[in-house]
This record gives sequence, C-alpha cells and structure tokens, in this order.
Amino acid sequence: MIRTIVTAALLAATLAVPAFAADRPVLKSEALVTGGVVRVGDLIDNAGYIANVAIFRAPDLGATGIVPADAVVEAVRAHALVGLDTNGLTEVVVTRAAREIPVADVEAAVARSLSTRFNLGEPKEITVLFERDPRSVQVEPNAKGEPRVARIAYDPRSGKFDAALEIPTGPTGFSTLRLSGKAAVTADVVTLSRAVDRGVVIKATDIVVERRPRAEIGREIVTSREQVIGFAAKQNLRPGQTLRAADLMKPEAVQRNETVTLIYEVPGISLSVRGKAAEGGAEGDLISVLNEQSKRTVQGTIVGPGRVVISTGAPRLAANLTPAQSK
Repeated sequence: MIRTIVTAALLAATLAVPAFAADRPVLKSEALVTGGVVRVGDLIDNAGYIANVAIFRAPDLGATGIVPADAVVEAVRAHALVGLDTNGLTEVVVTRAAREIPVADVEAAVARSLSTRFNLGEPKEITVLFERDPRSVQVEPNAKGEPRVARIAYDPRSGKFDAALEIPTGPTGFSTLRLSGKAAVTADVVTLSRAVDRGVVIKATDIVVERRPRAEIGREIVTSREQVIGFAAKQNLRPGQTLRAADLMKPEAVQRNETVTLIYEVPGISLSVRGKAAEGGAEGDLISVLNEQSKRTVQGTIVGPGRVVISTGAPRLAANLTPAQSK
C-alpha cells in the first residue's frame, strides 16, 4: 500500500516537471488576464497540464494588482508543480484586461435619447451635465455593443433628467447604470482667454470657443472663430467675456494724431502732402485730417496704413489763373 502511494506521488511529480531544463516552469514578471480568476499559466511559463488551474482572484476590470512571488510558489505547490524558477522576482504585476467605455460615449447616448424622445434638437447641440461626475466604464474585452438608454425622464422647465443605461458586460449580457443630471440645448460662443485692449487685433490664441445654453445667447453674440480672428477690439475687453459683434471692428489703419500721407486725387492729377489724422479709423472709413500745409481740416477715405485719399470730381484751377488764361 505504501509502495503504491509513493509510486503515485513520483508519477505526479514526473508529470508536473518538464523533461528538459529549457522547458522548466519560470515565473513571469507581468501578466495580462481575462475573466475573474488568475490561472497558473497566466503567471508561469511552461506550467504544463495545470496551466488552466485557477489559483487567485483577478483584479477589477482594467485594474492592476501585485502578487508576491512567495504566494505563487505556495499556491502551485498544492498542484504538484515543482522546480519553479522564480527568476529572481519578488512579485508579479497582474493586470485585468478590459474595454473602456469613455464618459463621452455615455453623454452621447443620453443626448441622443433626449433628442429623439423629447425633440430637443440635434444631439450635438445638447450639453449633458451629470450630478456626479461619472468615471469611464470598464467592461470585458469581448463585450459587444455600446451603452444605450433603456429609460429616461426629462423635465423641460428645469432641464433635469433621470436615465437608466444598459452597459454591455460580455458577449450578450448588460448591466444597468443609473444617472441623473441636467441637459440644455447649447450653441457655440466665442470668449477671450486674456484681456485685450482697444485697437488690438485679436489672434487665434486669444479666443476660446465654449458651449452655452441657447436661451442665454442673443442674436448679437459671436458664434464662430472666423467672426473674430483678425478683427480689433472696439473697447477694452476682459478675459472670459462673451464677444458680441458690437465689440469688434476692422483693425485701425490710421491712429488718431498719426502723421499720414494726404493724397488729393482728381482725374489725371494726384498730389501728396503731409497731414495729421484728427481721428483713427479702419480701411474704408471716412475721417478728418488736418492738411499741415494749408492748415485746413478736410475729410478723406483711409485706403491703407497711413494713407488718406481726398477725391474731387473735377480739377480745381490754380489761384493765380483766370478762366481765359486756362484755355
């Protein structure tokens, strides 16, 4: 009887230990597992016939845990695996594989449901804010499908909603995630990232596009970057300020009190003199300019930086000529 037991033990040990040293069981430094348990083969190369034996509980989905090397050695000893080479390791890093469902996908599912069930407009125009900031959802790597709204209630006066979402957990299963918060139809508005002084040209780096409730947005509010970039501030603007069309103007080509070239143009004749701008303006604006030669203030059109044109319909006769002499 004793001989039979010894023989069986030796046979088990022989089966568990690989025939060649090169194929002996070796502890891994890292392991990526699927499912709720950690198996011998997840932690040990060349584990032989016990590779599929479960020995530890796996970390949560998407999480990482540490298993001491001594704990692995102790766990496999009961399964007749001997000669394990720990490879000098003191621990094994175990990560449970998962597929992440981002918060943005959950928000999009709620927005789509509100759009179709309550006629709130296009989903991209609906901003969803949860009462508690949800985290991304971790599911099994083989989970099929995307989050979908099973039930939702919405109060149009307060904007509050309560929703039950079905989250895929495996090839066919779902779990229920309950969420509540507020939703509003929003639109893009352009705000400033820094203070901008009057007359300063606004650059792309000076602006931020945000979503704001449409009910708070008037017709004069600027809603696109193209309406702002390259224009100048009509008055001092503060950081975070929502921009209106009335806050912007074309960049000033002439500054007040700036010395300009005053160009008198009549058919066939062009005369340039120095002038001093009595006011600033953008290209195309009509401004007053002091003719420094005649000391008279005239009005002209800005045609470029530092250039103002005075146009008349017909040439004027020189002061020292009479009509008879001009023929």
